Amino acid sequence: MSMAPDARPGGPGAAGFGYADDTDEVMTGEAVGIDVRPAGFILRAAGAAIDALTYGAVLVGILILAQTTLAGTLDSAAMAALSVATLVFCLVVVPVAVEVGSRGRSLGRLAIGARIVRDDGGAEGLRHAFVRALTGVIEIFLTLGGLAALVALLSPRSKRLGDLLAGTYSQHERVASAPPPAFGMPPALASWATMADVGTLPDPLARRIAQFLAQLSALTPTARAGLGAQLAAEAAPYVSPLPGVDAVTFLVAVAALRRDRDRAALDLEARRLAALTPLLTGNPHGFPQR
Repeated sequence: MSMAPDARPGGPGAAGFGYADDTDEVMTGEAVGIDVRPAGFILRAAGAAIDALTYGAVLVGILILAQTTLAGTLDSAAMAALSVATLVFCLVVVPVAVEVGSRGRSLGRLAIGARIVRDDGGAEGLRHAFVRALTGVIEIFLTLGGLAALVALLSPRSKRLGDLLAGTYSQHERVASAPPPAFGMPPALASWATMADVGTLPDPLARRIAQFLAQLSALTPTARAGLGAQLAAEAAPYVSPLPGVDAVTFLVAVAALRRDRDRAALDLEARRLAALTPLLTGNPHGFPQR
């Protein structure tokens, strides 16, 4: 199997062939790195559109209700002031209350499976929600989303202007459940598996390999060959020796071998802990049971 000369974890192609590099390391206040998945531009645009339509519908509903119930009791100046107050309430107060009360979520973000968090991964606060809502009036409603889209396209985490000012971003939390193992060790590589050294793959690479293998039946032969070759090139530095098989068979063998060895390591750890249980839970020698 031929590998690309510059294939390496995180190297070229990590965000290619239809997959986005959907992980980013966040440093918490304790200097602990956390791998998270920022929501992409398309998902953020869909969530923002749902929220904008929702708040716009609330605004129109309140204005219609005010016109039908208070039209004969208020003069034009009072109606204008009421309209401005309603506008501020629906475009600023309501979004702030929703984000603070739901800890960074809204109707649109619930639909796409995301929520707003601070840059260090913490929960969004009142200050962050207020800055985002106030900026959103300009970049979402006054410019019909044009300014927000432009800034998000230029930001690595698809941040809009309000996120840049507030120090927040949209974190994607809806992760598909892992499919049950469907592949075993290919018979042609049974002898290779007994002596192969396969290191622990990085979580983003392992997840992409699992997604690729789960979607094999839905891929065209050209896409299967291209994606398989790219993923095999990224996994090659963790495998020694490299078997002389095609990329898809190589990925199946690597995934099956890592799964079996991880399971064996967990079983061994469980047996060792079980052997220590009497020593950890029993009384000292000669001490009576009470």
